[in-house]
Amino acid sequence: WLISFDFPILSSKEALSLKVGLEIYPQEICENPQFIVGGASRTDICQGDLGDCWLLAAIACLTLNEKLLYRVVPQDQSYSEGYGGIFHFQFWRYGDWVDVVIDDRIPTFNNQLVFTKSAERNEFWSALLEKAYAKLHGSYEALKGGNTTEAMEDFTGGVTEFYEMKEAPKELYKIMKKALERGSMMGCSIDSLVPARFETRTVTGLVKGHAYSVTAVEESQHKASKVRLVRLRNPWGQVEWNGPWSDNSKEWVSLSKGEKDQLQHQSAEDGEFWMSFEDFKKNYTKIEICNLTPDALEDDKIHKWTVSVNEGRWVRGCSAGGCRNYPDTFWTNPQFRLCLLEEDDDSEDNEVACSFVVSLMQKNRRKERKLGANLFTIGFAIYEVSLSMHGNKQHMQKDFFLFNSSKARCKSYINLREVTQRFRLMRERAGWWWISLSHSSTDKDLNTEGFSLECCRSMIALVDMDGTGRLSLQEFRHLWNKIKQWQGIFRHYSSDQAGIINSYEMRNAINDAGFRLNNQLYDIITMRYANEGMNIDFDSFISCLVRLEAMFRAFQAFDQDGTIRLSVLEVSC
Repeated sequence: WLISFDFPILSSKEALSLKVGLEIYPQEICENPQFIVGGASRTDICQGDLGDCWLLAAIACLTLNEKLLYRVVPQDQSYSEGYGGIFHFQFWRYGDWVDVVIDDRIPTFNNQLVFTKSAERNEFWSALLEKAYAKLHGSYEALKGGNTTEAMEDFTGGVTEFYEMKEAPKELYKIMKKALERGSMMGCSIDSLVPARFETRTVTGLVKGHAYSVTAVEESQHKASKVRLVRLRNPWGQVEWNGPWSDNSKEWVSLSKGEKDQLQHQSAEDGEFWMSFEDFKKNYTKIEICNLTPDALEDDKIHKWTVSVNEGRWVRGCSAGGCRNYPDTFWTNPQFRLCLLEEDDDSEDNEVACSFVVSLMQKNRRKERKLGANLFTIGFAIYEVSLSMHGNKQHMQKDFFLFNSSKARCKSYINLREVTQRFRLMRERAGWWWISLSHSSTDKDLNTEGFSLECCRSMIALVDMDGTGRLSLQEFRHLWNKIKQWQGIFRHYSSDQAGIINSYEMRNAINDAGFRLNNQLYDIITMRYANEGMNIDFDSFISCLVRLEAMFRAFQAFDQDGTIRLSVLEVSC
């Protein structure tokens, strides 16, 4: 298969707190500061004045798995033994675990923590974790607003999937149950259509525009039938659901003490509560699941996903080809191959199907937001590749996408950090697919003039075999034939014979000239030779091919077995 991937500011109240408040040491807040008191738990996370409920909901989920938690929050730190005024935390960043070191001063106002705090006044691990995560992204301000899965991934390296409740599959309860059993993390939220009403309480005690943690999914015997239950937690550490199965509701009366203990039922204003699965579906609009990968855990008892990671980039004018609405450039988008080898456990006898999750992420946009960077609108499409083509590792060309429709695609192009979707495709024959990643914009424009002095010198150097700086008649004839050949190629791809080549077509022109390059070189050529309108004039086209010809010729001169080794003098030549 082939998959094609298409390419907050603090409120006035918060700003006032930051302006008037101070960053002080925990020793100035309480007499006996502790990093962790009695083990880290979800009740240690209470939201402050910063709108980062999405982050705190993820931290609450993280506390459910000690092994994951203590990878992010190393235990061997304290305010007594070995204390040096610094603490360190680990986060997963695009393929690697990175260590973030911070001092332990924390923003306060009137000697009270401004942002995240623990229910225990002398416990500071959650506040310090929030500070480390803010440092990772450049500031506390950068943490305002986000999706729970963004932090879940940064804590685990996992792969996320999203479900809108109104479009959720019938087996959603089963998906949630299995997800928790294999160690996945889950969050949910209630959309608010009116921005001014974000984080407003409903009559049922739920909060719109606010992130919650899903901490358990269980089934219990209630009267004559079984009821499916979901346990959630509000990162505020208070404000709970007041409907059926809430802390003090009548439904709990019919359960035995053993069943209550098994469900860890408590009547406390701690932000955690149970509700029926049916009420969960009616009240919440979105659920996010972060599935663990082999990098997250080493425990063989938990079934983890098999993961393939592919790095790529969109380069304006070369590999940012837009969506299918731009057929002339869509094919230039980054592409990756996918082979489905394992069938689902529940596949029917007459089918061989494989479930998988595709996750497309754009990097570092939150950190660069203060510089004016916005999230791009991104998406992807999946194409089936025939048996005769599955061994082809070359970039699929325009004709393939003109005459083949996608077999699956993301539901929509959207400006999120990540676009993720689960698919179930038939694994017929070899099971090869092609993934094409798309960025949502494309560019065309401009014109240029004739050969530059630099280009002329490069052409002469290409065919000047005796090093005299002059061309013999034979050398000139060889150069002229080359230029005529390349001119024909240029004219073929020139936009309306306007004397320019669109940078996307440069790939085909270079291929027709006999050069086979990788995507990185195509990107470099576009950045080097294209103008502001992402067009390449004849002078630049010839300059590029002259350099490629010289490079390939030099390689062949030293080539023994497909690789070369050069001395310093040979490189300088």
